[in-house]
Amino acid sequence: MENKIENHMRIQLELNLGEQLNALISAAHALNVRTAAVFDSALQPAAFLIVRWLLSYGPASATYLAESTAMDRSSVSRLLTQLKKSGYVRSETHPEDRRGVLLSLTAIGREKAMLALKEKENEFYKRISKWEDSKLESLIEMLKCFNGFE
Repeated sequence: MENKIENHMRIQLELNLGEQLNALISAAHALNVRTAAVFDSALQPAAFLIVRWLLSYGPASATYLAESTAMDRSSVSRLLTQLKKSGYVRSETHPEDRRGVLLSLTAIGREKAMLALKEKENEFYKRISKWEDSKLESLIEMLKCFNGFE
């Protein structure tokens, strides 16, 4: 009987965790969409995913961008066309493979991306600004465990 109660409690805890993870994922998605709109509301949010990738990792080929962002090549190509027309991304000949093309952010693309990400940081900061350091440290450690880094 005690095992049955413990099992039921464990199941309820796992369901509660699932609810909180779904809330986190939904909130993160909504924040990503808002951040993309701050970058440029005329573009699809997926375009900002490419911008963020280029900001974080530097120049890349369209093929590598598609693989790295888990988007199909035709979508990446269409989004890159829009980003280039808007002046956020530029194409350059690959220095090692003269037939290849590397894509990178322009100065304005980098600047606007940094401003948009600052808005996102401010939203996260609002959520944790009143937390004691120990609470924040605990969350970080638990997330490391959850993500398999410990």
